[in-house]
Formats: sequence, structure tokens, C-alpha cells
Amino acid sequence: MYETLLRNLKDHGQEHLIKYWSVLSEEQRKQLSDEILKLDLTEVHATFSRAIESTKKILEKLDDDLKPIPDSHYESVPNLTPDKIEGYENIGFKEICNGKVGVLLLAGGQATRLGFGHPKGMYDVGLPSRKTLFQIQAERILRVQQMAAEKYGNEGKITWYIMTSEHTKAPTANYFKSHSYFGLNENDVVFFEQGTLPCFDFEGKIFLDEKYHLSAAPDGNGGLYRALKTQGILDDISVRGIQHLHAHSVDNILIKVADPVFIGYCKSKNADCAAKVVQKSSPSEPVGVVCRVNGHYKVVEYSELTDEASERRNPDGRLTFSAGNICNHYFSADFLRKISNFETKLKLHIAKKKIPYIDENGVRQKPNEPNGIKMEKFIFDVFEFAENFICLEVARDTEFSALKNADTAKKDCPSTAREDLLQLHKKYIRQAGGEVADDADIEISPLLSYGGENLDSIVNGKVFTAGPFHLKSPQELSSNGVNGNH
Repeated sequence: MYETLLRNLKDHGQEHLIKYWSVLSEEQRKQLSDEILKLDLTEVHATFSRAIESTKKILEKLDDDLKPIPDSHYESVPNLTPDKIEGYENIGFKEICNGKVGVLLLAGGQATRLGFGHPKGMYDVGLPSRKTLFQIQAERILRVQQMAAEKYGNEGKITWYIMTSEHTKAPTANYFKSHSYFGLNENDVVFFEQGTLPCFDFEGKIFLDEKYHLSAAPDGNGGLYRALKTQGILDDISVRGIQHLHAHSVDNILIKVADPVFIGYCKSKNADCAAKVVQKSSPSEPVGVVCRVNGHYKVVEYSELTDEASERRNPDGRLTFSAGNICNHYFSADFLRKISNFETKLKLHIAKKKIPYIDENGVRQKPNEPNGIKMEKFIFDVFEFAENFICLEVARDTEFSALKNADTAKKDCPSTAREDLLQLHKKYIRQAGGEVADDADIEISPLLSYGGENLDSIVNGKVFTAGPFHLKSPQELSSNGVNGNH
């Protein structure tokens, strides 16, 4: 085995990976050889070269190359008439009823920045119900299925594809199993694992994390496309007859999962790829914007926009480049199949990192300065391959609140996520004829209401003060208590 590995590694300048072979146990040798044999070293070498090459091409974004999304490819939910919204929604409900809708959840992240040693979807931001992100999203799927069935009479089902990382797959699957899939059919919840890419030093040598273990990191949310193919998910999508996939990250507490309005909008426009966006709050908000560069749709990072482009405004005063990207996308199943054939053309983004490694003397070092690179792909880098790309602008206060940081950051943290959800629920109650004190904490179960519907008979004419309150669905009430204070 040693000789075979050595020959193969030598051809690609990676023979250092078996430098400590003689001191490894049989078990350790097996682990190391398995990891090396899993690598296509020719492809790994090409990947490294491509990543280095793409970073050398520092694209000067001339303002002339940058164009906002044309009006013909852009609609804004806050500006649509109720009839138009209902029209899109009904198309979406019909697709759900016919079993043609799936959800791709990007749930690979560990909640390390939150000081939480579990998958981020298991995080509880402190709502009155103590529901986690996973539970909230599962219950939104149940409710939207129910709404579709009420509209068209037949029980539709949504398949939920959950992409984890190598480290989060088992705990995520166990969490769902121990909670009976939150009422969803177990067969309609499918877990799959994103890939990893080796970590390199600046010369292209793969690091050893241990003498018997290669250093590797998840390949980014753009690893979705390869994982869909290698993990058999594209085949599953075909077998189930799914035509529309709503993809989003797990950490948006306001996400409208399998949003029928978004699905209906995309189907009615015959889109193969789409993005939900929110209006940038200010020219300097550090968020990527969806726009056109040299005729192709792309997300241009905040740091890549010139000050002039960031601050440019239309005659109506609105920012010209205002379509803030929120990792909330639509893909047709056909588009995902097409992408799988040229996934290797996707850009590779390099991050210089402090990567622990085994040094010349066999000692594991933890560097204080960046000593190597991790590579990742971004989910939005497929936009440029779309034949019919469109955008749907949504209101930030109803659809976007990210959970990225610990509370000390005071932004995109558990406190802001909780507050944003509770504020939205107060708004729903007021719209349905209820009165809510400003300081009252009131949460509406996703099983009761997906987006403010179904509340009139419960809250109209009622006054909510103090709290906290958790308004539950009939099925929750029958199984565990009454609406009111907790």
C-alpha cells in the first residue's frame, strides 16, 4: 500500500502526506490511505491552480460594466397589488398540491460564533415557545402544505432536502428523529452531505491536520451543486417529479419556507433561476448586490463596488444598486441538472486562514498568522449560467433577519432575531384587528399562521398586554395546553 500511495503522491508533489507512515498504527494507516485514495489528485491540483489563477485576475469593476437588474426581470412584493400577489400564490399552491415543490436547506454550519456546539438549526433564540430554527421551519412547511390543501382540496407534499456538513449530518438527523420530524413525513425529509476541499499551504501542498489525517474544510454553500449530484439528490428530485426548488440558509428566522408567492412568480415567468432580495438600507451596508456585469447576472460583493456605484441613485431617489442578496433562491430542477454538468466551471473563492498543521518534526502547530488557504464555492455563482434569471424584492421586516453572531455584536444575533420575529407577529395581530402593547412579547405558531393569515377569529377585538404569549394552532392546543401566558 505504501509504495502505491508514494507513486501516486509523488506524481502530484504531495508525497509529504505519508512522511509519518512508519509511526502510524494499522488503523491510522487505513484512515490516511482511505482519505488519500478518495482524492482525485489530478483534479485537486487543477482546483488549486484554478483558484490561484482566479484570484490573480483582480477584475476592475468599471462602472460602465455594471448594470442594475432590468425592470422586466424584477418585481417588488411591497409594490404588487393584492390580486397580483394572490395570483402568484395560487400558482404556487397548485404546484405544492401536485408534489412539484422541494426545499433545499443549507444547514451545514456549526454555531461556533454563537458559542453553541451543535448545528445552527438546533439553536433556540429564546422565543416564548422555545422553538428552534429547525422546528420553526418544519412547522412552516406543514402549514403551507395545509394552506395548499385547503385551497385546492388535495394534500400536497413538499420534500425537504437538508444539506449538512460531515460534522453536522449525524447530530442533525438524530435531532429530527428524536422529535418525530416535527410532524412531517420521515420519507419527505432527506439529509445529504456537502463535500470538502483540502486545505493547502501557499505552494499548493496539502496540510496534514494529524499525522494520519488530511486537513480539509467544507466547500462552501456553492458545494450544493456537486453534492446534489454525488449524493443522489438530483435522481431523487427526478423520481419524485419535483420541478421547483426553494433554496435558503438555515439562519434566517423570518424565512418563508417554500414560499408559494415566490414559486408562483418564478413559474409564471418561466424562470430557471431567481433570487429574493431586500432593498439595501444604505449605500454603505456591507451586503452583496445582485446586478449585471458584462451582460451576466452576478452578486457583486460590497467591497467590489466603487463608492460612486454604491451611492448612485435613480431619479426617484432609490439606490441604483439596491438589490441586497440574502441567500434565498429559486432553481428549476432542469437548471440544477444542467449546472451539475459544468459545476467545475464555478468560481473558487480563496480565503487566507490560520490552519493548524503537522510541521517538519511531526508536531502539530497552531499558527498565529494566515499560513495557507481554504477554498470555497458560493451558491450564487451559478446566476451567470441562467437563461432566464429574475428577482423578487421582499420587505426586510417580514422576510429577513439573519442569525450570525453572538449577542455581544448587537447585530444579526439571537436578540435581534427574536425581536424581529416578535415585532412581525405584533404587526400580524394588529392587521387582524387585535391590540398589542408595545412591550408585550407575543409569538404566533407557524402551525397557526404562515404569513399573518388565519388570525382574525382569534385576535380580532382582543387586547394583549404583558405576556409572553404563544398563540397556538388547534392541534397544538389539543396536545399541550391553551393559548395565553407562559
